[in-house]
Amino acid sequence: MLNLDWIDIAARLGGAVLAGAILGINRDLHHKPAGLRTHSLVSLGSAVVVVVIVSLPGASADAVARVIQGLVTGVGFIGAGVILHHDAENRVVGLTTAASIWVAAALGTACAAGFWLIAVLTLMLTLLVLTLGGPIERVLERRLGADKDDGPASPDA
Repeated sequence: MLNLDWIDIAARLGGAVLAGAILGINRDLHHKPAGLRTHSLVSLGSAVVVVVIVSLPGASADAVARVIQGLVTGVGFIGAGVILHHDAENRVVGLTTAASIWVAAALGTACAAGFWLIAVLTLMLTLLVLTLGGPIERVLERRLGADKDDGPASPDA
């Protein structure tokens, strides 16, 4: 499909690592279980797979779509590894970190495909959500008495 030279490949893989690292630094700063290394590697791994598939001679768009679908599914299992259920408190934690791992894979995919604007906007929006989401949730909980998505489970759940 694409005939990438080594500079293109290095830029795409480097962009993926950088995007994952920025996301991971945010998680490290908040003392979360998956940080810079995990997010960088998930993003890089996704980028490598996509660069390889789009560089294969005769690779169809359908084949590329199936590979990306496999990435999305596989990374979900990595994210599941950081989700924990605390029986004593009836709380589920790690959902946001799991989601950020999934976004790291999407960032790697976007960088590998050369969709730089999508990668940059996604990274900026993700950092915005990670930075402002918690404080906004806490304000809403205090003012509206709303349950958090990853807070105590309802008795009906």
